Amino acid sequence: MYKLILVDDEQDVREGLLEQIAWQAHGFEVIATAENGREACDLVERHQPDVIVTDIQMPFMDGLQLAEWVRRHAPTAKIIILTGFDEFEYAQRAIKLHIDEYVLKPFSAGELVDVLLKVKSRIESEIADKENLQVLQDHYKRSLPLLRELFLISLISRRLPKAEIAEKSRLYDLDLSGKGYLVSVISIDRISGPWSGSAESSGTGSLRSSGNRQLQLFAVLNIAEEIVNRRGSGLVFMHQDQIVLLSVCHEEGSAAFTQNILNGLDEIRVSVEKHLKLTVTIGAGTESREAENIYISYESAYSALNYRFVLGNNRIILIDDVESGRAEMVRFDDLKEQGLIRTLKVGTSMELAELMDSLFADLEPAAVSIQDYQVYLLEILTVILKVTREAGIGIESVFGASSNPVAEVYRLNNLPEVKQWFTFACNTLIRLISSRRETGYSKLVEEAKTFMREHFRDSDLSIAKVCSHLHISAGYFSSIFKKEMKLTFVGYLMQLRMEEAKELLRSTDLKAFEIAEKTGFSDSNYFSYCFRKTFNMTPKEYRNSSRGG
Repeated sequence: MYKLILVDDEQDVREGLLEQIAWQAHGFEVIATAENGREACDLVERHQPDVIVTDIQMPFMDGLQLAEWVRRHAPTAKIIILTGFDEFEYAQRAIKLHIDEYVLKPFSAGELVDVLLKVKSRIESEIADKENLQVLQDHYKRSLPLLRELFLISLISRRLPKAEIAEKSRLYDLDLSGKGYLVSVISIDRISGPWSGSAESSGTGSLRSSGNRQLQLFAVLNIAEEIVNRRGSGLVFMHQDQIVLLSVCHEEGSAAFTQNILNGLDEIRVSVEKHLKLTVTIGAGTESREAENIYISYESAYSALNYRFVLGNNRIILIDDVESGRAEMVRFDDLKEQGLIRTLKVGTSMELAELMDSLFADLEPAAVSIQDYQVYLLEILTVILKVTREAGIGIESVFGASSNPVAEVYRLNNLPEVKQWFTFACNTLIRLISSRRETGYSKLVEEAKTFMREHFRDSDLSIAKVCSHLHISAGYFSSIFKKEMKLTFVGYLMQLRMEEAKELLRSTDLKAFEIAEKTGFSDSNYFSYCFRKTFNMTPKEYRNSSRGG
């Protein structure tokens, strides 16, 4: 059953259509009716209908204005316009608004039913398309290579949670369960000196032209994939104009694993030079024991590649050979910093626990010196102190009255204890920021209410004016106002104006149009309409009843 709203300013038309058409028999439920566009907007927001049948000429907001509003706020709803032969200019606007169907007046109930059934068929067709599992499966299969590549790129770009790696490996049919991981980066050496097209005009030699960079990359990628697949030694993909090889060790024995990779890399290097008449330099990174640290192996492979400026091209450079003796470095990068800041400002205790697990996981497997260890912790502490200061909160409120957080970092040398200390301080800061935010919300709403009570008599009072006075954005204000008041800005403004109108009707002899002006309405007819809508009686009827007339 599809939900439908009927909009027409003539009551007899609405009632006639309701009686003459067996709506439910045709698959529709008329959930509401409206006598103008403004009233219909409220109903659309509340009920989210599938179909809207509306007349064009109506007071306050006509049918096409309503259609324009619906296209912005309920784009999937179908719109049927009721129009006359003499409303051609309306029809032109209707085309631009992508009206689904129209019915020419005068029309019979049968004609409207025919149009409704056409719209119903269209809705069912769209639903069938969305639910067509085969279409989705085919699209997914076509997208799978790209999704795999994007996942592998994210794997070498940053630390991913272990659960996410396992889940996406399963989804993309990738075997990343292993005892060790090593990343290598293959870069095509630049051709020294200008190359003329005549010298390399045919055969594979033409790939040496510097203008064929993408063709060169794809040719190298094909050779690398063929060799890696034959040897069963990893995954190959392209990233930032370079070829990346991710090798996974499935057995214990780091030395044999690394040597097998180097043999495969050398086969790639020789094959590229032989078949493409190009040379490549390959950087091989450090081995990482955990899949979450693959990005560290990539960074070290990229660092190894940079040594070609010293060692020359057309070779394999192993980072452990050029930077022997260096421990795996622990890094507090921009991604971790932004994650911590976000969690402190708007996160939950559960999100904080996950973040702390991630931050301290980097310390556990790494051979970190005491200096690196302390620098890493001080970087975390600096972020916490920065957020504390920006929130206007005293350090003692977070770390305790007698606490010196910097000295505490140097004193603590047990990793679980340090983690617990940071977690406690961060949870305290999260609670304090949240409490201040809620207090700030209430204060802001009270300021808005005061301003509205002082200015609701101005006919041009708008949410924009209130937000300008408060120096905040309209979107932000709307959300907190509704959250605090359980009422929209427009609803509260109408409430103020209606209460003032009641008071003036009770205590004065002002006419309705005068009261409309004094309560912020520029249109006395609209004032009367809103008053009747709010109190179920006209202003005149209310004045008589309040005075016992």
